[in-house]
Amino acid sequence: MDDRTRIELEAAAFRKLRHHLMEKRTDVQNIDLMNLAGFCRNCLSRWYQEAAHAHGIEMSKDEAREIFYGMPYPEWKSRHQTDADAEKRTAFEAAFAANVGDKG
Repeated sequence: MDDRTRIELEAAAFRKLRHHLMEKRTDVQNIDLMNLAGFCRNCLSRWYQEAAHAHGIEMSKDEAREIFYGMPYPEWKSRHQTDADAEKRTAFEAAFAANVGDKG
């Protein structure tokens, strides 16, 4: 497989993942994703931002989140995010430290 085709397939897989998380599974909370998988929607938006920076494109965290979420992040939170209990928040702190560290 040539590089262009590989990149196109990777991009298609990313778009499918984004669609799945943003359209089909809005019920799945970011905190649950982070606790179980070590990444969440915010991580995906950060990786998008990092890719933009690697290509010399300036992009803020808020801009990357709005691109990924398809709306300002506070709006997404008010529509879809629920409160997490203390146990989930404690697990999140550990998962965040292990998987994100100071990049948050």
